[in-house]
Amino acid sequence: MTIKEAKLKETIRTLAAEFFSRESNRTSLITITDVELASRNANATILFTVLPTDQEPAALDFMHRKLGELREYINDHSKVMRVPFLDVAVDEGEKNRQRIDVLSNS
Repeated sequence: MTIKEAKLKETIRTLAAEFFSRESNRTSLITITDVELASRNANATILFTVLPTDQEPAALDFMHRKLGELREYINDHSKVMRVPFLDVAVDEGEKNRQRIDVLSNS
């Protein structure tokens, strides 16, 4: 990963976290964990976790509805020349890591 890609990932992650924190109705805690870039930085998938976990479907639906506004927010609050096409997904890797932590502490 180049420095440019790392900066783009961090910019998107930070601004997405700010945006969803501000826009959410606080019924669940949405945490932006990572951003995956693909197709020469033309596509970005924002990975997140939700507490409580039974709110994942509602959070995913909410985040999909807000992607257009998020793209505008990133465009207005950063120096990114071309904002990638955005998508969101539950961070399964983080969920698995948390499960391993719980099992190893038992």
